[in-house]
Amino acid sequence: MLTVALHTLRSRWTTFTGSFVALSLGVALLTVTGLALASSSAAPDRAPERFAAAPVVVQGQDTLRVPTPVGDRTEKLARPRAVPAGTVAVLRRLGRVVEDRSFPVRVAGGPGERTEDWPGDLVGHPWSVAAFAPYEIAAGRAPRAAGEVVVSGGWAAPGERLRTDRGVVEVVGTVPDRGFENAVFYTDAQAARLSPVSLQLVVEADPSAVREAVRGDAGVRVLTGDDRRDADARPERDREALTAMNALFGTAGGVTAFVSVFVVASTFAFAVAQRRREFGLLRTAGATPGQVRRTVLAEGLAVGVLASAAGCALGSYGAPHLAAWVVDEGLAPAWFTIGDHTWPYHAAFWTGLLVALGGVVAASWRAGRTAPAQALREASMEARGMTRGRWLCGVALLLTALVTLTVALVDNPGELLHRKTYVSRPMLLISAAALLAPVVVRPLTRLLTWLPARLPGAAGMLVRENASAGARRTAAVAAPVLVTVALAGSLLGATATLNEAGATQVRARTAADFVVTAPDDTGFDAATVNRLRAVPGAAAVSPASPTAVYILEEDVALIGSEARAVADPAALAATTRLPLAAGKVTDLDDGSIIVNEEWERHSVGERVRVWLGDGTERTLRIAAVMPTGTGDNGVYVTSANAPGAPVDRVDVTVAAGSDADAVAEALRGAVGPAGGQVSDRVAWLASAHPETGTTTRAGLLLVLGIALLYTGISLVNTMVMATSDRTRDLAALRLAGATRWQVLRLTGAESLTVVAVGAVLGLVVAVLNLAGMWGALRLLSVHSTPDLPWTALAGVIGTCAVLAVIASVLPAALALRRRAVRLAGARE
Repeated sequence: MLTVALHTLRSRWTTFTGSFVALSLGVALLTVTGLALASSSAAPDRAPERFAAAPVVVQGQDTLRVPTPVGDRTEKLARPRAVPAGTVAVLRRLGRVVEDRSFPVRVAGGPGERTEDWPGDLVGHPWSVAAFAPYEIAAGRAPRAAGEVVVSGGWAAPGERLRTDRGVVEVVGTVPDRGFENAVFYTDAQAARLSPVSLQLVVEADPSAVREAVRGDAGVRVLTGDDRRDADARPERDREALTAMNALFGTAGGVTAFVSVFVVASTFAFAVAQRRREFGLLRTAGATPGQVRRTVLAEGLAVGVLASAAGCALGSYGAPHLAAWVVDEGLAPAWFTIGDHTWPYHAAFWTGLLVALGGVVAASWRAGRTAPAQALREASMEARGMTRGRWLCGVALLLTALVTLTVALVDNPGELLHRKTYVSRPMLLISAAALLAPVVVRPLTRLLTWLPARLPGAAGMLVRENASAGARRTAAVAAPVLVTVALAGSLLGATATLNEAGATQVRARTAADFVVTAPDDTGFDAATVNRLRAVPGAAAVSPASPTAVYILEEDVALIGSEARAVADPAALAATTRLPLAAGKVTDLDDGSIIVNEEWERHSVGERVRVWLGDGTERTLRIAAVMPTGTGDNGVYVTSANAPGAPVDRVDVTVAAGSDADAVAEALRGAVGPAGGQVSDRVAWLASAHPETGTTTRAGLLLVLGIALLYTGISLVNTMVMATSDRTRDLAALRLAGATRWQVLRLTGAESLTVVAVGAVLGLVVAVLNLAGMWGALRLLSVHSTPDLPWTALAGVIGTCAVLAVIASVLPAALALRRRAVRLAGARE
């Protein structure tokens, strides 16, 4: 049987080449994503940056720690606390204490933007902390007066005057760029005026003495050695980047595994199904069912081993290119590279081999149990497309998809809005649609070709009959198109639908005529807020601050919720239409809170134990309850329950009879010194329209790019296999009098029909997925409509159509170069 298998591989190289390419590409993609996932599983040890030369750094409390029956639970505080003044006084007796301050700085002409001459993202510090990086003067001198600064890098030179949001300053010195920040150093006194609160400080003393001095202060941390890295700006950025990359590569790997298994199994099954005549001849020659099965399995094993090995080699070449892409796109830190890992190769190789064997098992079993005469009889016509196993699997997957969707809608509709859910859920429906495709291919093909079949000439009728008669072949060729269209419609449609739902919420919630936003995280000071309140013609002025509230649910889970703090609930009610399920906005006071239905306890009047943004524990009464929405319906408290939170937004309504343009001009004058932005309602809604995040967008593009590349190649392979299998049909058409160009046009038309079948099935899957998401949004009180990405879908379908036509017409043209009589005698 092994000899027969090797001879078969050599004689039917066209069929097995398609299977080899499909499998090797799938293994390569699994290898690439596996290597990337393994390399992003842990960050390398990073040395301290800003405080590399500091002996000891002391930080105030930045973590909330709550004891529970199963251990302490922790969350990062939204408003970290400063080191207590008494502790600072004790530390000063141990040695020199330098208070660190960091605040954003913007330069006129380039706020928030990077250009060739301006680095952007400037951050201010007191000059005394520069020595701990260490920074050293490269040109000029240190700052001595309030209007003098030292900058890092070469974007400004000594003697230049800069207009900043902190006033006009003169550059008196520069320090070399250290690569981790664009710093502006002020005098210590000026930095203290610009940023009064210091959250961490450097102590030049013995570390053990410092630890002893802060022993009684809960939450205060003493950082030495590599732990000083935690005092750098956003020390968690590497961990966040790794978490995002793990999610990105995990999603890409999961979709890659699904698409590769799906397409490879379909390709192998189709390749085996083409060979019914061979199986019939083998059975007639005396081969036993077991020998036929072993022959097919040996062929699958040979192709699987070679293709899996080739895929691993190809993946090792492609993985560094993927790493370079994610770094260039800003999705990964600059240090990210592909590490030396072996398990991704094993996982990809054995997965590919198992898929290859799994793809031929069912077909080989069916071929082996068929009687010789029956096999020869079936060789002249296509076997029934639906076996009992296919029926059972297809119906089971369809029911599983529908039942899980129903359960989610009833039990937790918000789950359907999560990225992991809307990425994974389409796979159930795609698998079910592919398995059940032969059932609908014939009626769908007849429907799509109804009009062409009634046009003059026989071409339309032949297209209809050929495509509908070969239902199994049509379903196999349409499978790659189904996968690509369904994934593109489901994934891009899900993000577009969520964005539109978020925009709908913002529109429904915004009642203000003008929205004033702060230029940076420092927010508006009290003087600016008072000037805004005093603007003539403003009926209601509602300043709000970002904060957070933490709650312990079920005594074991510490959960943080984003919150907004408002100074005047009545002004909030006038400028914002909060969606309420119960209660009133005006009932909010310093002893109450507005929550949403996601909270474990969400009945008006109930009292809940919470921790505020700075870690202060409070018990508050629930004044009102909001529906869940898309997850953006957070929590509202009063400003008294958000100590230290800066005002970042002020909503303003215009009094009846007042001139809106005059109010807008007065608002701009009021925020002028602070650099705020005044937007009318239309402009604010346009700027606040939700957009897909960079990581999510890149992840979707990566997933869809992999799917399109893989299914495109699979589509070409399957079309070549299907066309090469129809040489007799082409010969019959030529002998019946059809010209060469008529046969080629007919072949291209059949390919377009098959692509249309796959596109329709894929659209049905995408619509069903988005319908589930639409139902979830309706249950969450968000009344928006699903959004199908028609432009992207048209591009995907058009690409599939071009590939299908080329992959079918070109082999047919090559085959037609032989004489029709020779084609008629060609092996099927």
